[in-house]
Amino acid sequence: MNSSEESAVSAMSAGRSAMRMGPAELVQAAAMARRFYLEGKSKIQIAEEFGVSRFKVARVLETALERDLVRIEIRVPAELDAERSDALRARYGLRHAVVVESPAATEDIEDSPDPENLGEVAAGLLAELVNEGDVLGLAWGRSTIHMAAALDVLPPCTVVQLTGVYDAGTAERGSVEAVRRAAQVSGGDAHPIYAPMLLPDAATATALRHQTGIARAFEYFDKVTVAAVSIGSWEPGISTVHDMLTDEERAHYASLGVAAEMSAHLFDAEGRRVGRDLGERCITVEADRLRRIPEVVAIAGGQRKAAAIDAVLRSGLVTSLVTDTAAADQLLIAGSAPRPALDRADPDD
Repeated sequence: MNSSEESAVSAMSAGRSAMRMGPAELVQAAAMARRFYLEGKSKIQIAEEFGVSRFKVARVLETALERDLVRIEIRVPAELDAERSDALRARYGLRHAVVVESPAATEDIEDSPDPENLGEVAAGLLAELVNEGDVLGLAWGRSTIHMAAALDVLPPCTVVQLTGVYDAGTAERGSVEAVRRAAQVSGGDAHPIYAPMLLPDAATATALRHQTGIARAFEYFDKVTVAAVSIGSWEPGISTVHDMLTDEERAHYASLGVAAEMSAHLFDAEGRRVGRDLGERCITVEADRLRRIPEVVAIAGGQRKAAAIDAVLRSGLVTSLVTDTAAADQLLIAGSAPRPALDRADPDD
């Protein structure tokens, strides 16, 4: 074939095996391959054109592949890692796993930036997953906020906020704005939550949940069909909840073996929920409700978050993941195989 053609198929005389075919056979095989792979013609159409049976066409195409006369290449955008994505999906039993190239790391892993391209890729995944009439739930998190900002297309759907905000004073730049942005792109209704995620005590949280606007948002939780969440490690600057607690509270939950946080729910390394009393003080979707949502997409990356991502995937709350190569490499060399995410099973049971 003409080497200037940009295609997934190229006919060539390469290697001794290909030379076993005579020149007429090579030319015919190349022509059939061009018709089949490039022009999209059926084997029956090719057989009629060349005056042979469709079975001979099938044999010629098969031989062309075996002898490297035809080479098929599968290409994805450079920023996507198809091999790691498939391996990660299989390991955790995920419905979807998308791995993107990590940004250039600094010499100190602790100072490496969190991936900033995850939001754009997650926005593209949401555009695939959300159908007209769905209810999209967005939990607080830097990754979900970046994702919402990157949205440029979304089918008509209702958008509901799944958690309170990190700081009520920054709502316009956080979760509330993310919900508004997604609703604006989709042309659907928005149901934000104007309340902090963490309250001083359970009584205050209970009272806020009964306020009209917040109660209305909570009514949509059981209707959510697709949700986007972020994952945090139990470290300063990586977990929103960690940073909102006092030193004494952090020490208490650390003593329970907290390895990860997602939407104010805490998990140990095996994916079991710990520190459930914290949830009583939080404005957030309950874990049991998250488990019933058909599609829960987690957005998290960076080597520092790998252990936390593993813990949350083991919880059975997440069905799909958008991450980067740095985190994926750590996840793929982890020890024992975790419970498949699609089982949606609670490891506490």
